[in-house]
Amino acid sequence: MTMDVKLTQYAANGGCACKIGPNALSGVLHQLKLPRDPRLLVGIDTSDDAGVYKLNETTALIQTLDFFSPVVDDPYLFGQIAAANSLSDVYAMGGKPLTAMNIVAFPLTILDGSILLEILKGGLDKVTEAGAIIVGGHSIYDKEPKYGLSVTGTVHPDAVLTNAAAVPGDVLILSKSLGTGILATAARAELFSTGVEAAKQSMITLNKKAAECMKHFRIHACTDVTGFGLLGHLYEMASGSGVQAEINSLALPLLPEALEAAAMGLVPAGAYSNRDYLKSVRFSSSVPENMQDLCFDPQTSGGLLMSVPENQAAQLLAALHAAGVEAAAIIGKMTAEGKGEIYVY
Repeated sequence: MTMDVKLTQYAANGGCACKIGPNALSGVLHQLKLPRDPRLLVGIDTSDDAGVYKLNETTALIQTLDFFSPVVDDPYLFGQIAAANSLSDVYAMGGKPLTAMNIVAFPLTILDGSILLEILKGGLDKVTEAGAIIVGGHSIYDKEPKYGLSVTGTVHPDAVLTNAAAVPGDVLILSKSLGTGILATAARAELFSTGVEAAKQSMITLNKKAAECMKHFRIHACTDVTGFGLLGHLYEMASGSGVQAEINSLALPLLPEALEAAAMGLVPAGAYSNRDYLKSVRFSSSVPENMQDLCFDPQTSGGLLMSVPENQAAQLLAALHAAGVEAAAIIGKMTAEGKGEIYVY
């Protein structure tokens, strides 16, 4: 078998790195009576991106994993995207990736081993770019290819970022453009090639530069925007912090042709699942349907969503732009105490 194969045709979820609906598993997980340990700084009590365990007074361990089926047909590119997506959780916690382990499910009797090799090369190159190292992994046979990483990082215990500490008055900054899920759908229809290429470049871009910029500012809360979409992850942040949020849809950074693709109905199923779940979201009548779809669009290897004090927002945004995070934008604010209510205008 040659490398000329459409990997996304083997993806049961249609080539979209969608998570199981927001909090769909939390009811099961919270039935577990996990032992309490004062050294566990971040666990499952919040919807955070990773677990954080304190080793000593200067070092805490960050642990996370993520994997999914192909969102693109190029195996090397898929490996890069999956690795960048997995590494992002460490950046969202304010940490530095150290080691990573491959998670592989692959139909070796159906697809040639050279395809798997390219996937692993893509992951290796992205981990190396992050300054971390691959130390092993685990593989199983599966008719649906899947790839990702289990990543370990470190952070100072006093510098851990969570998604549950935003306060009213904070300004919201997003570091990457939206639209990867919709443009992945467009790619399968062989439409909007300019937007599709931009989406690929966005997905392989590490959140490393944005994370490095954050270290020089006071960040109240942070998360990365992935399968639950912008509003799903904002809801987790707002509800976990006990606040309400407001989003200016005209300020949202969008990938080229994403609005046009959404207007054509090229919207992944995950976007509708996110919309169905998020009952606390209200839209102004001025926000068109295709823009609403982009707010719910499940992202793969999306940007960091930061909740920062208003008096530091402009400086942080300037620092992000200077560091090459060109898509970064101020998109809204935390308005008052609440239970995760979101208004989009």
